[in-house]
Amino acid sequence: MIFVKTPEEVDMMAQAGRMLAKVMRQLKSRVEPGLTTRELDNLAEELIFSYKAKPAFKGYRGFPATLCTSINEQIVHGVPSKRQLKEGDILSLDIGLVYQEFYADMAVTLPIGPVSEEAQKLIQVTKKALRKAISRVKPGKTIGDISFAIQKHIQADGFQVVRELCGHGLGRQLHEKPDIPNFGYPHKGPFLEEGMVIAIEPMAVLGQPGIKKGPDGFCYQTADNSLSAHFEHSVAVTKKGPRILTE
Repeated sequence: MIFVKTPEEVDMMAQAGRMLAKVMRQLKSRVEPGLTTRELDNLAEELIFSYKAKPAFKGYRGFPATLCTSINEQIVHGVPSKRQLKEGDILSLDIGLVYQEFYADMAVTLPIGPVSEEAQKLIQVTKKALRKAISRVKPGKTIGDISFAIQKHIQADGFQVVRELCGHGLGRQLHEKPDIPNFGYPHKGPFLEEGMVIAIEPMAVLGQPGIKKGPDGFCYQTADNSLSAHFEHSVAVTKKGPRILTE
């Protein structure tokens, strides 16, 4: 079942999204070599509570932290730890919160100091794929239009999309229908309707697209240990086009 929100509910989700965007900006400003991912997680939780919101991920399906911190070959759902960031790493921060019963969800990938040209390009291509996907968000378009835009842009630059993981609807639940794959065909799948809210999250890899579970039991990483990048926004479908709630 696909949930369509009222304008009032979308406005409430936009409040949650603005809070989350502020949290993300503060986290990004703190990222530097030598910092541990656990320190980032502690800060994320403190910031979310300061807005009188709640972490969306902590306790969800047993996940033990507020923030997902995925480094280099890790794609998503990395558990924060005592691991220190170092120059040359790339770090994905994925975070969600709940405010007044509504969820917001977003992710970015950041370079830690100078990184390789390939790593920098991977980050930029994945970020632009998200923008291209968002531009397809309007009533009458399909999920396939979004998925195809992601796949086409990422593969055109020589990278691969992660097929086993996908975006999703969200609202009063963190994961609602429909799924938003990062590959597909235009004009296929469910039609977008005014009032739908979706989390679009392209994930691109430098090597082969296969994935495996990481040693922490939560993280997914590339099967060939190649680099991965991940970006995400929560977006509402409106008659005027996309409304990015986490920007």
